[in-house]
Amino acid sequence: MKKIFIILLIFFIDRATKIYLINLQTTGTDIDFYITNFLNFYLVWNTGIGFGLASMQTSVYYHILTAIIALVNIGLIFFLTKSKGLYSWLIVIVIGGSLGNIFDRIYYYAVPDFIDLHLGDYHWFIFNVADIFITVGIIGLVISELFKREKKTENV
Repeated sequence: MKKIFIILLIFFIDRATKIYLINLQTTGTDIDFYITNFLNFYLVWNTGIGFGLASMQTSVYYHILTAIIALVNIGLIFFLTKSKGLYSWLIVIVIGGSLGNIFDRIYYYAVPDFIDLHLGDYHWFIFNVADIFITVGIIGLVISELFKREKKTENV
């Protein structure tokens, strides 16, 4: 039950940030806020996968990509039911973020991204809160898998 709560919490935090900025834009506010010298909010609509990669117009390829992402989410839910401990919590984080982005892909036919990290004129990909959770969860899964493999080789 705690895991479902965390998934929904992440989903709703992501939705709240996106809805807030979308509502600002619809009232005529230009979404280009400089927060610090290296962070600003700049709203873009991403039709690709993570961080705007493989962006495309709404077409059969977009729908195929959306279906693949939905299948990955189903796979993650399956793995969640089979996993325990930290591994399961990392999957929860990924699912929570992923559901936020899949919702946008279905509802808006694009994902609103707005967090722009930059150093001088070099800008990283613009992303959103869901992308943060997905990235942290995947990095955690990779690291935990590396430690798991290290322990197996030590026992041999």
